[in-house]
Amino acid sequence: MTLPTSHSKTHHSHTQNTPKTTDVSALASPIPQQAFDWYDEYAHGDIDRRTFLSRLGTLSIAGLTLSVVAGALTPNYALAEQVSFNDPDIIASYVEFDAPRGHGKGRGYLVRPKNVDINNKAAAVLVAHENRGLNPYIEDVARRLAKAGFIAFAPDALFPLGGYPGNDDEGRAMQRTLDGSKIEGDFMDAATLLKNHDFSTGKVGIVGFCFGGYLANTLAAEMPETINAAAPYYGTPAKSNIDKIKAPMQLHFAELDQRVNDTWPEYENTLKANQVTYEAFIYPQTNHGFHNDSTARYDEKNAELAWQRTLNFFKETLRA
Repeated sequence: MTLPTSHSKTHHSHTQNTPKTTDVSALASPIPQQAFDWYDEYAHGDIDRRTFLSRLGTLSIAGLTLSVVAGALTPNYALAEQVSFNDPDIIASYVEFDAPRGHGKGRGYLVRPKNVDINNKAAAVLVAHENRGLNPYIEDVARRLAKAGFIAFAPDALFPLGGYPGNDDEGRAMQRTLDGSKIEGDFMDAATLLKNHDFSTGKVGIVGFCFGGYLANTLAAEMPETINAAAPYYGTPAKSNIDKIKAPMQLHFAELDQRVNDTWPEYENTLKANQVTYEAFIYPQTNHGFHNDSTARYDEKNAELAWQRTLNFFKETLRA
């Protein structure tokens, strides 16, 4: 993929792939958009679970019970594995790292291609999770990157509290208790670890989803000498130092995600003003979280298109 020299216009994606036929995606069509919007509010702490379920109960959804709809919107991680944890082409482990800018110590999931070593180095990609800790979907994203030839590292912001608890609701509640600036510090130190890793070329990218999209934007702004490429998915802009961004950016947005999309025009103007190389893609009729293949928000054709764009972007920008 050839990147533009300064910036590019926002694109709308189109693809003709056949959607995946799983129980979750089969339910996606009859669920009203209001339910997805309410789930987004719930997932981001704007309403509690009781209010979310109460609202769902007001909907008239032919043939679907409240429990079925709520279940379809809640992650089922058995559906999310695309690359097995014991795939013979990768080596995965959990590693701890020093995080002086964050909580002092961090822990994450490190995955590399089996053929990468001190004599055959690879570019590295930091994977930033959503607002609920290092869940199985994010671990799978790290494995997908390793299968594509990158060293991938996915830190767990919940490590200071014992790590991802195995439940997204509890994970969200836990993450809300942490100091956001220290979480950012943990991920910054994780990026430094990747830059200096013995098997790394020193080129570091970051991809993040939801809260992780915000982290991708933030690290690009706060670590312009470390981050060489950033691919935020439906993430809000950094709170400061946007004018310091040097890395090429590839931004992915869901068309129906008004909360995040409202932040884009001003952010885009800043990127243009600072001559940042960027691409922005808006995926039609998709909801926030469309890349996460464990819920009814998943949109396979657009998720696969976005992911292929992301891999091409990193292959282009992280070349030694």
